[in-house]
Amino acid sequence: GSGEAMGRGLSEMLESIIKEFGSKANDTFNSQDQLSGSLDRLVQELDQLLENAPLPFIVQHASRISSVKQRVSSMNLVLKSIQRRIDNIHHTLSTNNTLQDRNTEKAAVSETT
Repeated sequence: GSGEAMGRGLSEMLESIIKEFGSKANDTFNSQDQLSGSLDRLVQELDQLLENAPLPFIVQHASRISSVKQRVSSMNLVLKSIQRRIDNIHHTLSTNNTLQDRNTEKAAVSETT
């Protein structure tokens, strides 16, 4: 009856929201991955700058460059930690959805028998 129609409507709405969230989460992950790669390249370039710069430049700017390099490295570690947390949340949600789907299938089978 109307309860089933409402349930289907809610289910479809939630499915749409979950798909949209999944798409945005995937876009976020890709952006974070690109940022992480850029931060890694920046750290390498700062290392190269310190290696190849003339001595007066190094003496004058080495501590500042090293400080920037350290902050960039720290930021990248935080970013990677956030990515791991998001991966863990995604894994947990995927596992819960799989279990919920199995329970729904079992309930449907038991209702028909």
